[in-house]
Amino acid sequence: MAKADEKQEVDLERIEKRLDLLDERLDNIDSIVSAVTERVMKQPITYTVTCNRCGHKIEVALIGIEKPTK
Repeated sequence: MAKADEKQEVDLERIEKRLDLLDERLDNIDSIVSAVTERVMKQPITYTVTCNRCGHKIEVALIGIEKPTK
């Protein structure tokens, strides 16, 4: 019984460590996405989509939180 309890304890510690590493990675990803989003929101973004059937072009513009400059 003691060996089974020790093995479960070791397994739980390993799982806890892996969850901590995953949490740290997700925090890093969140920081990167936030930084990129802040940069993007400082400038207008425009992209053009062309319809496959009729060839009509649609322009989509996203304006960020800051006023665009010329």
